[in-house]
Amino acid sequence: MTTLTIPVAKFRLGRILSTPHALESLTHEDILRGIQRHQAGDWGDLRNENLAANDRALVQGTRIFSAYHAANGTKFWIITEADRSATTVLLPEDY
Repeated sequence: MTTLTIPVAKFRLGRILSTPHALESLTHEDILRGIQRHQAGDWGDLRNENLAANDRALVQGTRIFSAYHAANGTKFWIITEADRSATTVLLPEDY
């Protein structure tokens, strides 16, 4: 029997959006896994100062930024707005 661990959400995502380029380059599984990690406070592949900035953002209500790599190696970002109204999945070149 396999146990499924469901991460605890640390903040609201708001409306979930994606750029067309991200939808073309990433699988739905990559996007869902990234969103789960992002909302659980696993900020992905960031420098220590950016990790700390996200931890502060949870308290201060500022923008939250995460960076991940898809199974095919494509780097993608997830950004939640400061007001928590929207979360966007995008590739770095879409920014």
